[in-house]
Amino acid sequence: MAKKETKEVVKEVAVAAVVEVQETVEETVEETVEEPKKELSLKERDPGKFLEDFNWENYQEGIDPVDDGKLEEFEKLVAENFVDTLDDEVVDGVVVYLSDRDAIIDINAKSEGVVSLNEFRYNPDLKVGDTVEVLIDVREDSTGQLVLSHRKARTIKAWERVNAAHDEATIVNGFVKCRTKGGMIVDVFGIEAFLPGSQIDVKPIRDYDVYVGKTMEFKVVKINHEFKNVVVSHKALIEADIEEQKKEIIGQLEKGQVLEGVVKNITSYGVFVDLGGVDGLIHITDLSWSRINHPNEIVELDQKLNVVILDFDENKSRIQLGLKQLSAHPWDALGEELKVGDKVKGKVVVIADYGAFIEVAQGVEGLIHVSEMSWSTHLRSAQDFVSVGDEIEAVVLTMDRDDRKMSLGIKQLSEDPWTDITKRYPVGSKHKGVVRNFTNFGVFVELEEGIDGLIYISDLSWTKKVKHPSEFTAIAEELEVVVLELDVEGRKLSLGHKQTTDNPWDKYQKEFAVGTKHTAKITDLVDKGAIVDFNEDISAFIPTRHLEKEDGTSLNKGEEAELQIIEFNKEFKKVVASHMAIHKEEEAKIVKQAVKKQAAQAEEAKPTLGDANEALQALKDKLDGK
Repeated sequence: MAKKETKEVVKEVAVAAVVEVQETVEETVEETVEEPKKELSLKERDPGKFLEDFNWENYQEGIDPVDDGKLEEFEKLVAENFVDTLDDEVVDGVVVYLSDRDAIIDINAKSEGVVSLNEFRYNPDLKVGDTVEVLIDVREDSTGQLVLSHRKARTIKAWERVNAAHDEATIVNGFVKCRTKGGMIVDVFGIEAFLPGSQIDVKPIRDYDVYVGKTMEFKVVKINHEFKNVVVSHKALIEADIEEQKKEIIGQLEKGQVLEGVVKNITSYGVFVDLGGVDGLIHITDLSWSRINHPNEIVELDQKLNVVILDFDENKSRIQLGLKQLSAHPWDALGEELKVGDKVKGKVVVIADYGAFIEVAQGVEGLIHVSEMSWSTHLRSAQDFVSVGDEIEAVVLTMDRDDRKMSLGIKQLSEDPWTDITKRYPVGSKHKGVVRNFTNFGVFVELEEGIDGLIYISDLSWTKKVKHPSEFTAIAEELEVVVLELDVEGRKLSLGHKQTTDNPWDKYQKEFAVGTKHTAKITDLVDKGAIVDFNEDISAFIPTRHLEKEDGTSLNKGEEAELQIIEFNKEFKKVVASHMAIHKEEEAKIVKQAVKKQAAQAEEAKPTLGDANEALQALKDKLDGK
């Protein structure tokens, strides 16, 4: 609005104010005691005429001064009759004019204010005469215009209403605008509030989109003034009603009571059922007499079903429900004619390390222990024999109808291989078997399914000293064996591998007899000596002092030398050799020859008996003085 137009408005307001003041003064005068009349000025006699003739430009320029007393009186009257709002105070105003861009609002102030129409986009039906809330934004802009804000006023009022709703716990209406992470955005009094997903309803919400665009009732549950955040809840309104229902239901709960409920949530371990404000859990084992992998095989979300109360805690806050208990136990329907020794057919439902569970009838299972899957004493995993889903035949081994337990076996469907073991595996017979397992003391060899035998480590080789079976053979390797012993009652076989060949020590006893000499390389140096391999079967030990050479040094690894056997023990497969004995023997020969020669020479120099007699006679003569 132009400055000239503003002046016209001010003039009109001033005229109206002066007229109103004059009328007030006249009424006051009539009620008071008459005073002596005095001549009134033009401004007092005709305010309108005075204002029309008043030169505002001269007044602003200071050309036409106005009496200060009269001006103060005028300003006092205007202040008493016009509203003077604070900057942060919200007041009601009336729309007096609408342009293409602005709305002129009368707030009963010294001048009318302007509000941009953009702030009324939410209200396209705004018209002259409507009352709206506004806040003074700028008291006087560059053109002297009073600028108002409807948006700020709405925001302030909205926060006042939200705070009041929170403090007084009142119910407010909100418009669900859109989805966001973890919940929804709700418009409450023009403020965007957050509605968490968990606060929409008492039951889990699977599709948030169905709430978008709806107007719902809420409670303001939290306000963060620092960050200007508002949290609302629709669930809080529902919980109040549910709490009453919950108390009523909990008060009537009894074990064995059958109630109708709705499936609220499905997990891997069970199903949560809404009993009308109270939740109960059906564990997966209480859903069906048959074994299931997941509860969704039996129930689905929002399904209505009857359940029985199995148990609950003292506060009745944890309620254990059952579904399968509403039907008869399958064991009760199992025919009385089924007995131990009968053959049954069933499906493998579960496999464990120790065996497999077979469902022989709806809800009736039997266990086949891994030891009952094969006649073999070499235990393996149940997965080596059956798989989940296999249809198999088995024999009933035990049955306990009271405890509802049954054990089965499948090896009983074939003949026990130990029945005629003495005919097929007599002592001394040779066979071929497969290495199945190692122990520190031997090797288990399977001759056929159900027939295992043990080869002790000492019966693996005639010549090699085996510390562990893995040094001699490998798992799944085929070995030729001889039956050494047979224990039918104990179901044990003692086998030997070295017995399949002749004992080479019989021929080596002569070849490597004590005193025989052989040439070989030192294979390895060990503690207290060295090892030398004469062939694939015979290895000898050389003590440290016997490694000494003729020059006083010792033999080293890889050095070839002549050796002499100084010990041979067939029973303990022990051979001891010496290099020192070779050159010591030569020395002994030389010494022996020298001793023999010296003895011969002494023999030649020995005096005869005649010489002795002559010597004795000469001595006698000497003594006689001759």
